[in-house]
Amino acid sequence: QVQLVESGGGLVQAGGSLRLSCAASGRTSSSYAMGWFRQAPGKEREFVATITGNGVGTYYANSVKGRFTISRDNAKNTIYLQMNSLKPEDAGVYYCAARSVPSYSDYDRTYDFWGQGTHVTVSS
Repeated sequence: QVQLVESGGGLVQAGGSLRLSCAASGRTSSSYAMGWFRQAPGKEREFVATITGNGVGTYYANSVKGRFTISRDNAKNTIYLQMNSLKPEDAGVYYCAARSVPSYSDYDRTYDFWGQGTHVTVSS
Protein backbone atom coordinates (compact mmCIF):
# COMPACT_ATOMS: atom_id res chain seq x y z
CA GLN A 1 0.00 0.00 0.00
CA VAL A 2 1.04 3.58 -0.68
CA GLN A 3 -0.23 6.54 1.28
CA LEU A 4 -0.09 10.00 -0.27
CA VAL A 5 -0.53 13.30 1.53
CA GLU A 6 -0.66 16.57 -0.36
CA SER A 7 0.14 19.98 1.06
CA GLY A 8 0.88 23.51 -0.10
CA GLY A 9 -2.49 24.58 -1.42
CA GLY A 10 -4.02 27.93 -0.56
CA LEU A 11 -5.22 31.25 -1.87
CA VAL A 12 -3.09 33.16 -4.35
CA GLN A 13 -3.66 36.08 -6.67
CA ALA A 14 -3.64 35.58 -10.41
CA GLY A 15 -0.08 35.69 -11.65
CA GLY A 16 1.24 34.32 -8.40
CA SER A 17 2.92 31.04 -7.55
CA LEU A 18 2.36 28.05 -5.33
CA ARG A 19 4.35 24.91 -4.69
CA LEU A 20 2.46 21.74 -3.92
CA SER A 21 4.08 18.79 -2.20
CA CYS A 22 3.04 15.17 -2.01
CA ALA A 23 4.61 12.99 0.66
CA ALA A 24 4.48 9.28 -0.04
CA SER A 25 4.79 6.50 2.48
CA GLY A 26 4.53 2.77 2.31
CA ARG A 27 5.95 0.80 -0.57
CA THR A 28 7.24 3.76 -2.54
CA SER A 29 10.29 3.78 -4.74
CA SER A 30 11.53 4.89 -8.12
CA SER A 31 9.39 2.05 -9.53
CA TYR A 32 6.32 4.24 -9.12
CA ALA A 33 5.43 6.91 -11.60
CA MET A 34 3.56 9.84 -10.10
CA GLY A 35 1.04 12.34 -11.34
CA TRP A 36 -0.92 15.43 -10.43
CA PHE A 37 -4.56 15.83 -11.33
CA ARG A 38 -7.07 18.53 -10.48
CA GLN A 39 -10.79 18.96 -10.23
CA ALA A 40 -12.65 22.24 -10.36
CA PRO A 41 -16.16 22.56 -8.91
CA GLY A 42 -18.71 21.08 -11.26
CA LYS A 43 -16.07 19.69 -13.58
CA GLU A 44 -14.46 16.33 -14.12
CA ARG A 45 -11.03 15.54 -12.80
CA GLU A 46 -8.33 16.40 -15.31
CA PHE A 47 -4.70 15.55 -15.83
CA VAL A 48 -2.09 18.16 -14.93
CA ALA A 49 1.38 16.60 -14.97
CA THR A 50 3.18 13.29 -14.58
CA ILE A 51 6.71 12.11 -13.94
CA THR A 52 8.52 8.81 -14.40
CA GLY A 53 9.78 6.79 -11.49
CA ASN A 54 13.36 7.94 -11.98
CA GLY A 55 12.31 11.55 -12.46
CA VAL A 56 13.82 11.85 -15.91
CA GLY A 57 10.64 11.96 -17.96
CA THR A 58 7.82 14.45 -17.52
CA TYR A 59 4.65 15.26 -19.39
CA TYR A 60 2.20 18.11 -18.99
CA ALA A 61 -1.27 19.10 -19.97
CA ASN A 62 -1.22 21.78 -22.65
CA SER A 63 -3.04 24.15 -20.31
CA VAL A 64 -0.15 24.21 -17.83
CA LYS A 65 2.86 23.63 -20.07
CA GLY A 66 5.49 26.29 -19.53
CA ARG A 67 3.94 27.42 -16.25
CA PHE A 68 3.99 24.28 -14.05
CA THR A 69 6.92 22.03 -13.22
CA ILE A 70 6.67 18.56 -11.72
CA SER A 71 9.65 17.09 -9.90
CA ARG A 72 10.44 14.42 -7.38
CA ASP A 73 12.96 13.63 -4.68
CA ASN A 74 13.00 9.88 -4.24
CA ALA A 75 15.29 10.11 -1.23
CA LYS A 76 12.53 12.08 0.52
CA ASN A 77 9.65 10.14 -1.08
CA THR A 78 8.17 13.44 -2.16
CA ILE A 79 6.96 14.92 -5.41
CA TYR A 80 6.36 18.56 -6.11
CA LEU A 81 4.33 20.73 -8.41
CA GLN A 82 5.70 24.23 -8.86
CA MET A 83 2.91 26.40 -10.24
CA ASN A 84 3.77 29.79 -11.66
CA SER A 85 1.72 32.45 -13.45
CA LEU A 86 -1.42 31.05 -11.93
CA LYS A 87 -4.74 31.80 -13.56
CA PRO A 88 -8.26 31.65 -12.09
CA GLU A 89 -8.94 28.60 -14.24
CA ASP A 90 -6.16 26.75 -12.38
CA ALA A 91 -8.27 26.71 -9.22
CA GLY A 92 -9.54 23.43 -7.86
CA VAL A 93 -8.60 20.47 -5.73
CA TYR A 94 -5.22 19.09 -6.68
CA TYR A 95 -4.62 15.38 -6.23
CA CYS A 96 -1.39 13.45 -6.14
CA ALA A 97 -1.47 9.93 -7.53
CA ALA A 98 0.89 6.98 -7.86
CA ARG A 99 0.94 4.11 -10.31
CA SER A 100 2.76 0.85 -9.73
CA VAL A 101 4.93 1.08 -12.83
CA PRO A 102 7.76 3.51 -13.57
CA SER A 103 6.36 4.85 -16.83
CA TYR A 104 4.22 7.97 -16.71
CA SER A 105 0.62 8.32 -17.80
CA ASP A 106 -1.96 11.06 -18.27
CA TYR A 107 -4.87 8.61 -17.79
CA ASP A 108 -6.22 8.72 -14.26
CA ARG A 109 -7.58 5.17 -14.29
CA THR A 110 -4.06 3.79 -14.58
CA TYR A 111 -3.17 5.19 -11.15
CA ASP A 112 -3.46 2.90 -8.17
CA PHE A 113 -3.17 5.24 -5.20
CA TRP A 114 -4.54 8.72 -4.54
CA GLY A 115 -4.12 11.40 -1.94
CA GLN A 116 -6.95 13.31 -0.33
CA GLY A 117 -6.29 16.50 -2.27
CA THR A 118 -5.28 20.05 -1.50
CA HIS A 119 -7.28 23.13 -2.43
CA VAL A 120 -5.95 25.84 -4.70
CA THR A 121 -7.85 29.10 -5.07
CA VAL A 122 -6.76 31.77 -7.52
CA SER A 123 -8.29 35.21 -7.21
CA SER A 124 -8.56 37.47 -10.23
